[in-house]
Amino acid sequence: MSKFSFFLLIFALILATGCSTRGTRTYTNYGDTKTYSSDSRSHSSVINQKDYKHPTMRPYVIRGKKYYPTVVNVGDKFRGNASWYGPDFHGKLTSNGETYNMYDMTAAHKTLPMNTIVKVTNKKNGLSTVVRINDRGPFIATRIIDLSNTAARKIDMINDGTAPVSVEVLGFHSKDQRKVPLNKELRDSPQDQPVDGFAIQIASFSRIEGAIFTQKKYDDTDGYKTIIKDMDTENGRMFKVWLKGFRSEQEARDYKSLGNFKDSFIVRED
Repeated sequence: MSKFSFFLLIFALILATGCSTRGTRTYTNYGDTKTYSSDSRSHSSVINQKDYKHPTMRPYVIRGKKYYPTVVNVGDKFRGNASWYGPDFHGKLTSNGETYNMYDMTAAHKTLPMNTIVKVTNKKNGLSTVVRINDRGPFIATRIIDLSNTAARKIDMINDGTAPVSVEVLGFHSKDQRKVPLNKELRDSPQDQPVDGFAIQIASFSRIEGAIFTQKKYDDTDGYKTIIKDMDTENGRMFKVWLKGFRSEQEARDYKSLGNFKDSFIVRED
């Protein structure tokens, strides 16, 4: 073999090696992979006050739709479709400021508080996984949760991309509080009562029948509850229908501004 042929062969091998590695990417695992127990006793029964007051609990708008983050209770369950996200978002910031690690057991949800621990069960195969909410999304109507790559693998939904799931709230992750609080703490916690006690009056009737009909019609509207207030006024006895469950006056104002209830106004609960 001539020197020219030899160098030509070496060059071809180098070129081939370079082509074979082109386009590959290395994904860093940011710290130890974090997992969470399926035992609800391992998590706090009440949300940490810092998480409750976190900016991610404020209403926000995505693609013209307004979302209202809200506190939930341990044991609450939801049904819908799950999706997953991985390489394209790996290493980027999540909504709560963490670095997204597709190897961690985390997920995105549109309204659950950050650090909520949930159990996700694939309805197709019965497989379950436990994740911590640390991001917002997915912003597609039929999807309720976006799992990390590893969490999606745990319930065997990588290939399908989506899967029908049930989501159950197990508790709230806290570095400072791991024990179940006393009953008094449970009663005083945000998950058991609105912080500011604001509601929206959506109707008023002199006859109870109209109030009952309206109360039933609009109960659980956008996740809020309706109640009837029996009041003595200058015009006699009135039955007022209130939409309640707002976590702050600002949340009530934001919801009223949507214009879903004509002539409605904000009231303060006693």
